[in-house]
Amino acid sequence: MLSNSNPQIGSLLLSEPFMLDPNFKRSVVLLTEHNEQGTIGYVLNHRSDYILKDVVSDFGEAEFTVYIGGPVANDTLHFIHRCYDRMNSGTEISNGIYWGGNFETLKLLIENRMVTEDEIKFFVGYSGWGDSQLQDELEQNSWLVTNTFNTSYVFVNDDENLWKDVVLGLGPKYAHIANFPENPLWN
Repeated sequence: MLSNSNPQIGSLLLSEPFMLDPNFKRSVVLLTEHNEQGTIGYVLNHRSDYILKDVVSDFGEAEFTVYIGGPVANDTLHFIHRCYDRMNSGTEISNGIYWGGNFETLKLLIENRMVTEDEIKFFVGYSGWGDSQLQDELEQNSWLVTNTFNTSYVFVNDDENLWKDVVLGLGPKYAHIANFPENPLWN
């Protein structure tokens, strides 16, 4: 197995550099649930063509970027945040990063401009794996796992460079991967 970390809640999954699945090409996935029944996460660097007011009509002029969290249930809206001090809800998944929370409170915070885009991220759909599916994919070297990373990566809006930046953050052992072309035939 390429990765020496085991996935857990709050881990980042990094797709292998030549992954062909367009849902996960050069993706960084934050895991929000991981247990014997399966795993749930959100792709942090696949921006959709929508902003929040396009997806939820009663959000007024909310112009927050909406990301494609994954190919599962893409008619649902999810969010992660780092504003628990104002939300007072959500499940902590990693050092001050929370998953979900009270939607009505969130609406009020957004209407009153008390939440900024660098402290919340919205997703349509999610990424999901059945009970042993992720483990099988890890054994096939489809993913790298990191449990230690700069938490600012979760809220960054640099879709183009996020995958590369996180790979470089894994250290010299993995740095060469960051420079692989997206298609090995381009080499």
